[in-house]
Order: sequence, then structure tokens, then C-alpha cells
Amino acid sequence: MAKGFVKAQQEREALILKNSVLKHFQHLRDPRVERTQKHSLVAMITIAILAVLSGADGFVAIETYGKAKQVWLETFLELPNGIPSHDTFGRVFGLLDPQELETSFLSWVSCITEKLALKLIHIDGKTTKGSYDRAGQLKALQSVSAWSSEHGLVLASAKSGEQIQ
Repeated sequence: MAKGFVKAQQEREALILKNSVLKHFQHLRDPRVERTQKHSLVAMITIAILAVLSGADGFVAIETYGKAKQVWLETFLELPNGIPSHDTFGRVFGLLDPQELETSFLSWVSCITEKLALKLIHIDGKTTKGSYDRAGQLKALQSVSAWSSEHGLVLASAKSGEQIQ
């Protein structure tokens, strides 16, 4: 009986995740020609977000994550053509309007933080060691992020010169 309860709970959580992602990302304009849309844009964005939250740092890592978690991802995403290749992820994300994607992502994060009733958001800044260039007179690379330690969730991040909204 306990296994049945756990499975039902996982299915419920998968449905909540699917509905949440659909609500905030389904309106994004798909920049691809219709005949080249082998993979759902919402599915690709979902896989990418989950992969990055799990530590993926590039399109190859996103593809690797997708293949490793494909069985689980198929519980809430339609993946009739499997996991997109890293080239497909790169091509599609290169075509997306970054402002539109950022707006959708921040809307999604805002909804999550509201539902989780986050009370404390931590701000952390970092300077990348050895990233300055004296010859080129370039300053060191710096980044700042906002996160919830209570939930282990990065809410936003920005590099030098970018603005967190």
C-alpha cells in the first residue's frame, strides 16, 4: 500500500509541475518553422530548466540530463521523439527571444516562491578568480544570485552589468 501511495504522490507532483510549466511557458512564440518542430518547445524549456537546476552548465549537459531522466520526464512531458540533441537545444534556445523567456521564467519563479511562502531570500555575490585581464583592461567577472536556502532554490542570478528584476 505504501508504494501505491508514493506513486500516486509522484503522479500528483508531476501533474502540478506540468500545469505550472504550461501556464507560464505555453504562450512563448516558437521561432521554428512548423515542419522542423520535432520536439515540443515547452518540453525543451522544461528539460532545460530542470537540468540547469540540477547543475547542467551547457547544452551537452542538458541533453545528458534529459536522457538520464527520460523515463521520469515522460510521466509529465510528451516526448514522442525522445530527448532533443544538444545541437537542437542550442539552436532553439539561440532563436528564442531572451526577454520573452526571462519574463516567463521570472513569472514561474514568482508563482513558485509565492506558493512556497518564502520568507527569506539570500543574496550572494562572487568574483571569479583570475578572470580580470590587465592587458585588455577588463575587470574581473562578477555575479550575484538570489536564493532560498530553505528550499534549496536559486531564484535569479546575473553577471556583471546585468540587472536582476
